Amino acid sequence: MIESLAKKIPCIKNYRKISQINKGFSTDQKFLVYMSNGNDKLFLRLFALEQLESKKIEYSILKRMQDRKVNCCKPIAIGEIEEKGYMVTSYIEGNDAGDEVSSYTDQEQYNLGCEAGKELKKMHHYKAPDYIPSWYSRKLEKHEKYVEAYLSSGIKIKNDEKIIRFINDNSYLMKERPNLFQHDDFHLGNLIVKDRVFAGVIDFDRYDWGDPIHEFLKIGIFSRNISIPFSIGQIRGYFDNIDPDEDFWTLYALYMAMCVFSTVVWTLNSFPKDLNNMLGRIDTFLDDHDSFDRMKPKWYKNNYEGERF
Repeated sequence: MIESLAKKIPCIKNYRKISQINKGFSTDQKFLVYMSNGNDKLFLRLFALEQLESKKIEYSILKRMQDRKVNCCKPIAIGEIEEKGYMVTSYIEGNDAGDEVSSYTDQEQYNLGCEAGKELKKMHHYKAPDYIPSWYSRKLEKHEKYVEAYLSSGIKIKNDEKIIRFINDNSYLMKERPNLFQHDDFHLGNLIVKDRVFAGVIDFDRYDWGDPIHEFLKIGIFSRNISIPFSIGQIRGYFDNIDPDEDFWTLYALYMAMCVFSTVVWTLNSFPKDLNNMLGRIDTFLDDHDSFDRMKPKWYKNNYEGERF
């Protein structure tokens, strides 16, 4: 099927070989397309046709990322064919940073984090369209639905009532937060490295609009379990190689607390077999924050520059 479809997409019809990519949680079908000239590789996504309008926004975002010189895939073509949507972009050569970073020195991991943080900051220059409601109203509505679903799920997180009180006491902090572009899945698994340095960021299909600090919760859920030097570097790189203030940490902790309930519900709905793994991740970041008696996680070290722990 993919070969017959590819021949009908003008920019890749002269392909030499196509191989499927099975990594990640996305429902899109993903393919690496080797072009007939023997050098170029392109990236092809196929998706349900009802997603086409959303994908067109993603495509336009990738164009705007080029304006900011963000190291990401270049958009090449988008359209529909045989009741499917498709998007073609350039392909970033390299390997998944999550698979490689543990073999790096602490200094290399920290440097990679700094580069990733600088790249993330470039992305946060685009304001949400006027029709997007405020971050506060959207985030609070989502959170309340997640808590309701959590309470009826039968899953019990330690100190859940305390965590809910912490959120309720601090949710007002979201009221004046900016409504900007969010990659919304920025972690080591979506970063590409080549020759031990940062090569680019991929997978913009979960994009959203809201508070840029919300992007950092993926550090607490995923990246800190793989590389603490990288995680510190991403934060310090974003803030021009200085440590963020207490306002940052309070919002970071608020979003991590809200993530307790959304993670449980999302996992139950999408990947129930992964529940025990996700509950383990939740236990880890609850311990990082002493169930949110502390805002700054235990793993973060001020003035860290990559030296060994």
